[in-house]
Amino acid sequence: MNTVTWVPEWVPFVIAIAVFVAAWIFISILYRVVVPTNMVHIVQTRKKTTSYGTGQLGSNVYYRWPRWIPRLGVTVIELPVSNFDLSLKDYEAYDKDRVPFMVDVVAFFRINNTGIAAQRVASVQELENQLTQIVQGAVRKVLASAVIDTIMLERAQFGHQFTEEVRTQLEEWGVEPVKSMELMDIRDGHGSKVISNIMAKKTSHIEMESRTEVAGNMKSAETAEIEAKQAVDIRRQEAEQAVGQRTAEKDKQVGIAQQTARQEVATQEKETRERDMAVTRVAEVRQAEITRDQQLVVAEQDQKTRVIIADGMLEAKRKESAGIEVEGAARAAAEKLMQLAPVMAQIELAKEIGQNPGYQQYLAIIESVKAHIVVGSKQADALKAAEIKVIANTGGRPTEGVSSVMDMFSTDGGTKLAGMVEAFAQTPMGKMMLAKAGIAEDEGATTPTPKNGKGAAPEAKHTA
Repeated sequence: MNTVTWVPEWVPFVIAIAVFVAAWIFISILYRVVVPTNMVHIVQTRKKTTSYGTGQLGSNVYYRWPRWIPRLGVTVIELPVSNFDLSLKDYEAYDKDRVPFMVDVVAFFRINNTGIAAQRVASVQELENQLTQIVQGAVRKVLASAVIDTIMLERAQFGHQFTEEVRTQLEEWGVEPVKSMELMDIRDGHGSKVISNIMAKKTSHIEMESRTEVAGNMKSAETAEIEAKQAVDIRRQEAEQAVGQRTAEKDKQVGIAQQTARQEVATQEKETRERDMAVTRVAEVRQAEITRDQQLVVAEQDQKTRVIIADGMLEAKRKESAGIEVEGAARAAAEKLMQLAPVMAQIELAKEIGQNPGYQQYLAIIESVKAHIVVGSKQADALKAAEIKVIANTGGRPTEGVSSVMDMFSTDGGTKLAGMVEAFAQTPMGKMMLAKAGIAEDEGATTPTPKNGKGAAPEAKHTA
């Protein structure tokens, strides 16, 4: 049984589109071109021309569609941008005198404007052919303006002239020279011996000059040898003559020197004896002066020694007196300082107390307390020793009676008691009672004095 599978209508359409896209991608990859760094591709489309490569307006990548594809087809011219050379090998040329010869020339160029070059030629080979013809014309023109001798001697200058001759024409082809052309070699053409003859002439001329120079050198050498031999002989004779004269002069000088030596020896002996006598005399005089000076020195030393001893004793006495004086002054000053120390301390304390009212009040209170303690102690001792009976008549308040009795031991109470006793002693009754008590009145005294002379009153009982 056959089964029929239903397929949507749009599936074939999608498959067709996918196949077309895949084919397009494959074809694009197939015709994609990446321009090398040393090349420039000039691409001519239907509407414009674009240069692709390093440093060009276009990028380094383009699609090289075949020319037969409508609207997309392109034409490409590939040109190198690296340096390239052109060589003229065995090129026949003529000099100014129509002397034939052959040269080898090498030129170095590079394309500096690929747009102009693409307009001039369709390939690199065609460009090289055109440049070769330009170089040939320049070489022929420059060499025809000079003679063969000059050309052979000044190769470098002619290479520079070749370059300048083609520079203007190269600009029209978008090309420039990299360096000056080089005239590599010059030689005879077919059936010509001009270069050989010139070289032979030059060789013979060089040989002639060489042989002439050698002959001259040999002549100069022989002449120099003869002159040297003559000079040596003359020098030898002059030396022998000089030796003879020198010998005679020497003998003469020796004899004169011997006589002069004898005379000088006698003179020296006489002068020696005189000098010995003078030395002896000087020695004797000097010895006497030394002895005298020694005696003077001894006397001066003795005198100075005595003076120094006396000065030393005098200075010792002075220093001893000064020492005693200084010691006494020091002791007096020390005693003075010891005596003044407490006073100065009290003065300083008084200054401090006088400048501090609070501390003054504090000291007053302390002294007052001490005084009350002493007065109270003394009053208590007096009351204890005295047999005093206190009768309080103050309305039944004993404290007031005791307070009145205590007034007896105060300054006010003592003064009043003394006045009372003095007044009592002035009365007849008082005198009589004091007499019975054994208290007599001293003459010229206002206070009764005990007869026992001890100055102490007998114990008594008082009633207040």
